[in-house]
Amino acid sequence: MIERLTAHAKLTLALRVVGVRDDGYHDIDAEMVSLDLHDVLSIDTSSTGITLDGPFANGITDSEDNLIAKALRLCGVSAAVHVTKNIPSGGGLGGGSADAAAILRWAEFDDLVAASRIGADVPFCMIGGRARVSGIGEIISPLVHRDENVTLITPPFGVSTPAVYRAWDDLDASRQRGSGPNDLETPAIVVEPRLAEWRERIGNATGVTPILAGSGATWWVRGHFPDLHEKLPEATVVLAKTIATL
Repeated sequence: MIERLTAHAKLTLALRVVGVRDDGYHDIDAEMVSLDLHDVLSIDTSSTGITLDGPFANGITDSEDNLIAKALRLCGVSAAVHVTKNIPSGGGLGGGSADAAAILRWAEFDDLVAASRIGADVPFCMIGGRARVSGIGEIISPLVHRDENVTLITPPFGVSTPAVYRAWDDLDASRQRGSGPNDLETPAIVVEPRLAEWRERIGNATGVTPILAGSGATWWVRGHFPDLHEKLPEATVVLAKTIATL
């Protein structure tokens, strides 16, 4: 029997980096929400392997490093998983983490600390809704849901999360905490300078200063701006809504 699961994108509304542990992991204090934007997973326990299709399947592999493969190993399950990728890849929206979290929820695996070791966003994606997220991502404190519309704008390139955190480590203390709600915005622009150009273009197109989603490369603004498809044709523009539960 094939079971179908939904794996909802996450959006980081605010993020502070509050420390670095001896093992190199970064402690954060963040606010995250789940979005109606989601991947679809089909699971068949009579077979094995990972296959992908959908608009954002390009560049994702079925290797042992895939977060789905790691989640299957973590919960000790063998299964074939087919993923329809609707969440833009490499944009900071937690697509891979959401897929892994869907597997863990399906397997009734609830160890958030262990889950955080395969991906810092995985624990939140296992719980979903709206929450304050701390530690390295394993401490989830649910918050009251708020209905919000957001527009997500993903440029035609990605940003490496490990590279962004390394850049944050290399910044002097006066630059580590930016003026906006996301401490990773400044180091992300150090890693990928084109992000600054996109911030300006999105701001000019919407009249609103966008916020970087996690380590990027997706920018987001509150409200729906359906005409951005025409103003920023190179980008992937998605109109999304927050959801209360998974």
